[in-house]
Amino acid sequence: MPSDLLWHDGRLLWLLLLVPLVGVVGFSEQRRRAALRFSATHLLALGPKGWRARAAGLLPLLSMAALALAIIALARPQTSGARTRDLSVEGIDIIIALDLSTSMEAGDFRSLGGGGNRISVAKETLTDFISSRVNDRIGLVVFAGAAYTQAPLTLDYGVLKEVVKQLRTRVIEDGTAIGDAIAVSLNRLRDSDAKSKVVVLITDGDNNAGRISPLDAAAMAKSLHIPIFTILVGKGGRVPFPDGTDLFGNPTYREMDIAINPELLKAISAETGGTYYRATDRESLQTGLRSVLDKLDKSKLLEGGAMANMREEYPPFLFAAFLLAALELLLRFTLLRVFP
Repeated sequence: MPSDLLWHDGRLLWLLLLVPLVGVVGFSEQRRRAALRFSATHLLALGPKGWRARAAGLLPLLSMAALALAIIALARPQTSGARTRDLSVEGIDIIIALDLSTSMEAGDFRSLGGGGNRISVAKETLTDFISSRVNDRIGLVVFAGAAYTQAPLTLDYGVLKEVVKQLRTRVIEDGTAIGDAIAVSLNRLRDSDAKSKVVVLITDGDNNAGRISPLDAAAMAKSLHIPIFTILVGKGGRVPFPDGTDLFGNPTYREMDIAINPELLKAISAETGGTYYRATDRESLQTGLRSVLDKLDKSKLLEGGAMANMREEYPPFLFAAFLLAALELLLRFTLLRVFP
């Protein structure tokens, strides 16, 4: 067995002491049946033992092996994986509120070396951000003319990255409901027991939709002691916006005015104790997200020491136990069946 083998419940291994007892009972039962069926005269007439008699001695051995393997499986042997998670590491509850309005299709990130439009760069950056976390619970709120929870707080980063991958513009009524986005985000964090809770608002426009004023929502966040870090995406003014495709299927762009309101985002962050950032390309968006985490006080979501990422090793033992038990029953009732 591997040197790093551990047992989930090693006390069950004491049951292995029953294995020899099962063997003694099995062999005794075989001798008793043989004594009842054959007299001394019959045994002399039969001569040396045939292959059936010799093979019958395997039945108790198969039972012993099956029981031993089943006990080992029940004790759940495990080996530690390469990655160890420290349960005492502090974590943050983070809600990311992402703007999905059609203005996020603007191609100014493409022209600045971002490799795409605003929404594609934002998605890629968020995916990288999620991959860099270990103990933070992250949730996702999306908004345009209305705001919705796309993913609740979770540590399942694989699922969360898949959710981000599927995000699209033009699936929510258009607009930019910043106040509603903040309110929905606060609602997701309200029942959190983490010491540090934060909203990261990523938008490229001015508030022009929704039922809740952004500053009223900011006041709510302040009363809940939840800072809002705002990131304004794009440069505003006249920016390239997709306008169909050319004869070869390549996207074409036209200049379009997109209103921004950095003063509003600065006011929201100032009111709640957060910070305002401006992102005009992929690198500055990444820098903004990293800076958010650097400014946060972290709180423990889980208590305890280090816990290794354990890999279960019991399935082969359990499979072998079932296989031997099935073989023993098959032989007992077919080739080695005892007739009275």
